[in-house]
Amino acid sequence: MPTTPWVLLTIAIVAEVIATSSLKLSDGFTRLWPSVVVVAGYGVSFYFLSVTTRSMPIGVIYTI
Repeated sequence: MPTTPWVLLTIAIVAEVIATSSLKLSDGFTRLWPSVVVVAGYGVSFYFLSVTTRSMPIGVIYTI
């Protein structure tokens, strides 16, 4: 079963929200695990966003 672009976009959004929320906890990237969550979260978010752009118009993605 192929994954729909909406599911991929949802994963990207959730990963970005988790990464952004962890920025404050990382205390200027001086705490290891919150910093790892930030880097991994943004990595996952950008990856799934790039995959989503292959099958959805960028205007729709930006609006959401």
